[in-house]
Amino acid sequence: MPITLCHVGDRVTIKKIRGNDEVKAHLKGLGFVEGSEIVIINKVNNSVIVSVKASRIALDQSMASRILV
Repeated sequence: MPITLCHVGDRVTIKKIRGNDEVKAHLKGLGFVEGSEIVIINKVNNSVIVSVKASRIALDQSMASRILV
């Protein structure tokens, strides 16, 4: 399921990243790689704020929907 369906406070492991090579490379550069653990910090409007590798990152809904857990 995409992280957009997770609840605030959930600690999940990334199973797959969907998208073209450019999108995958961008997310990988931010620390989103398969097998990494992330925590859903907050959901604001159409954005999801997550903690990944000791950083907090806000993703819009279209990018967040590409990250499957």
